[in-house]
Amino acid sequence: MMEICAFDFDGTLTRSDTLLGMIRHHRGMAGLLGVLLWHSPLLLLMKVGLYSNGKVKRKVFDMCFGGMAVADFDNLCREYAAKHHGILRTNGMRCIDNALRRGSKVVIVSASIENWVRPFFHGYESIEIVGTKIETEDGKLTGRFITENCYGGEKVARLLELYPDRKAYRLVAYGDSRGDRELLAFADERHYKEFDKQG
Repeated sequence: MMEICAFDFDGTLTRSDTLLGMIRHHRGMAGLLGVLLWHSPLLLLMKVGLYSNGKVKRKVFDMCFGGMAVADFDNLCREYAAKHHGILRTNGMRCIDNALRRGSKVVIVSASIENWVRPFFHGYESIEIVGTKIETEDGKLTGRFITENCYGGEKVARLLELYPDRKAYRLVAYGDSRGDRELLAFADERHYKEFDKQG
């Protein structure tokens, strides 16, 4: 039976949040603080469960990247990954290497934008990236998403789009937060905060 290893990205394979990292890379620390301050009422509502994290994320993304040329955004994503490759957890990447060596399929299932997750796995062409997809129009980012925020139950739904026959594979899942709860519950084998203390 085929084995699929599904990894969350932010917090599980990385030591920091990449949305905040991308904003800081693009706008600097002052710009990041300004964005957080501007959206602080919605962030507080999100924390207490009164506002969708996906809606907050879309508003933040639109403010920071809406209207940018797709080519410029993709270049920014590649620059960010190259400069901050060190945020990847060593043992998390070792786990991925081991999974690939034994012939498992590896899927990164992340709420982060696919465009900046993918460059972190340059040289790992067999790894599939499943994340939040952005909308573009006339070569520019609209600031909107064309998929649901890949969080919670959406992670399971997106994985099933790729691999619909659940009886055909054994699923091993790695996560670290509330957004991974449904994916972990769906798996045959689950690992929570597996790499936190391992670097």
